[in-house]
Amino acid sequence: MEIARVSNSSGTAGTLRGFNLFGVPVRLHFTFILLVIFLVVTDLGSGHTSGSYALFLIGLFASVLLHEMGHAFMGRRFGVRTTEIIMFPIGGLSRMERMLRPSEELAIAVAGPAVNLLLSAGIFAYMFYMHLAVPIKMSDLMQPSDVNALARLAYGNLVLAGFNLLPAFPMDGGRILRALLSLIRPEDQATRTAAWMGRMLAISMALYGLLSPQLMLVFFAFFIYLGAAQESAAAMGRTLTHGIPVRAAMMTRFHTLDHGNTIRDAANLLLSTSQQDFPVMLGGQVVGLLGRNLLLKSLAAEGPDAYVAGVMDRDFLSIEPGSDLAEILPLMAQAGRCALVMDREKLAGLLTTDNLSEFLLLRRFGMEPAV
Repeated sequence: MEIARVSNSSGTAGTLRGFNLFGVPVRLHFTFILLVIFLVVTDLGSGHTSGSYALFLIGLFASVLLHEMGHAFMGRRFGVRTTEIIMFPIGGLSRMERMLRPSEELAIAVAGPAVNLLLSAGIFAYMFYMHLAVPIKMSDLMQPSDVNALARLAYGNLVLAGFNLLPAFPMDGGRILRALLSLIRPEDQATRTAAWMGRMLAISMALYGLLSPQLMLVFFAFFIYLGAAQESAAAMGRTLTHGIPVRAAMMTRFHTLDHGNTIRDAANLLLSTSQQDFPVMLGGQVVGLLGRNLLLKSLAAEGPDAYVAGVMDRDFLSIEPGSDLAEILPLMAQAGRCALVMDREKLAGLLTTDNLSEFLLLRRFGMEPAV
């Protein structure tokens, strides 16, 4: 039975579409782009020639990508598709299409650092084969030059592997820790433990960065703390929604648009109701979805007299009323703020991020859902 359908063009907020790698969409978070600009500007005066330094940055970027592809390829072995890879300043994030069992998460998490270790070993082997000098002292590596660029890339992969193996979220080591703890305790408790260690690591890094001072560490610590907090919140959401069907949280009173309506009609409906996402109907069949952001963008580009049928999103997320809410949460995070609940071919309700948040809030205060 189909649980959901999600657009391939949808992506996480704050990211830009980059490219496809082995069929997996790679997206760049805006902070990653800012970090690249910062590195280029601050290292223009280093001992590298511009060409060798560019190759060094490309090598690091490729190493992170191959790390994430290690997760993706291992996921395929378990029949789990990677929906997208997001590049953040602290590394990449591979989003899987479903929740992972502990054994799957353990193998998939280990695969990423293993790729970096293999890359490092391969670079060192090449250097020994070509009789190239391998710097051992840290002082030799701290002075960038054309001579040590390859060695720095090899050691950089070792650092990537070691950093990702730290037993704290959002690093791979935190996922390994959660997978092992999930064998002896509930998944939400295992997640909270790994997330707590992630927050403690972030606080320690931030304090050290402020005292050093090394502001780049503070920058990284912010993202680690944010990732750990998000993972903890996601675990709480899975706990509160596990075993509960979508129909318990969906909106059943909503307005729709006809495919012959104009953007002006949609704007008037937006103003007169608290609803922000409108299914577009052709007879009794759903043919699209028009959300607030798309409505405003179309109003500016096409004008108020354009038809909603020409601007609506035809590739929307649709879910079944009996689907488990815990399995829908990651799909909602990727697809956007609204999903259409379809009972066979009939529109049964809407599931939005707003009413889902309210549902989770009520669940935390002990309210039992009406199924």
